[in-house]
Amino acid sequence: MVSASDPLDLFGIDYVELYVSNARQAAHFYRTTLGLAPVAYAGLETGLRDRTSYVLQRRNVRFVLTAPLTPGHPIGAHIARHGDGVHDIALRVRDAAAAHQAALRNGATSVQAPTIYEDAHGRVVKASIATYGETIHSFIEREGYEGPFMPGFRPITTPPPVPETGIAAIDHIVGNVELGAMEQWVSYYRDVLGFGQLVHFDDQDISTEYSALMSKVMQNGSGKIKFPINEPASGRKKSQIEEYLEYYGGPGVQHIALATGNICATVDALRGAGIPFISVPPSYYDDLEHRVGAIDESRQALQERSILVDRDDEGYLLQIFSQPMQDRPTLFIEIIQRKGSRGFGKGNFRALFEAIEREQALRGNL
Repeated sequence: MVSASDPLDLFGIDYVELYVSNARQAAHFYRTTLGLAPVAYAGLETGLRDRTSYVLQRRNVRFVLTAPLTPGHPIGAHIARHGDGVHDIALRVRDAAAAHQAALRNGATSVQAPTIYEDAHGRVVKASIATYGETIHSFIEREGYEGPFMPGFRPITTPPPVPETGIAAIDHIVGNVELGAMEQWVSYYRDVLGFGQLVHFDDQDISTEYSALMSKVMQNGSGKIKFPINEPASGRKKSQIEEYLEYYGGPGVQHIALATGNICATVDALRGAGIPFISVPPSYYDDLEHRVGAIDESRQALQERSILVDRDDEGYLLQIFSQPMQDRPTLFIEIIQRKGSRGFGKGNFRALFEAIEREQALRGNL
């Protein structure tokens, strides 16, 4: 039954599709660094003539990496404009047609009408709507489907080995929009998808000597889907949001936060596989216990890994942010471990964004 607090009856994030220039190589990268196992494939060998896709999965995290196969393909134009990045944040629903119809009734723009895909394993229904920039949300109905991903994909039956990283779920996905557009998209998620506002950070919360940004966190009725939305605020120099918008060519997904039950082990595994993380100065840890109280982890272990800590009324969280995952300074990942806290690290904002600005300065973009 659809509830008033979740009118589209959303279960959670089904998958995140990234458009990439070379899906085979991207699949190798995400397998060996994040520990995502290749589970399905579609391409020339399956009768798909214009693109190829690899599906990688680990517990509740599923990435679809898609690349064009032909010159002049729209996916190629998307990559030329944005670089590798997130195109589709697909949402699992009970009834894709009903969710699509409700979204259009609430003011959404359709990208794909409800379409049925069937094979011997059952059927999947998919429909899509537009959101900020060229990002879309697909509604995925897969009740009873027993195939590896969707009709048209074949299983990868002998996958290469996958490292243990401890990544378990997508905690939240953050979008960057242009100056003055945050309220438009907050209203969109409220009015079209039925989301509520969880928290608001303004330029007093998220600011440094040089730059600032504003952010509002939207979540669905169950709290399983959380989408912070950022916009730049005026500052003395270029903010990280402005740098993103310049190099991505407009609004898009800034980072994907991946949850783990042991952040130290996860960071060690990812760093050992070649993922570079943002570093914070040792002074951040000088008064750590005074700021956040007693925690289970040792200060030395956190400092050695540049892991940040923040506490709220419900508990604390640990988090760390990677450097960009591709050549353009756009999409990156966050690793987060929650110990009761449902927040987003407000107490870490200044230290984090000063660290990001140091990376911007190295790129000549501050």
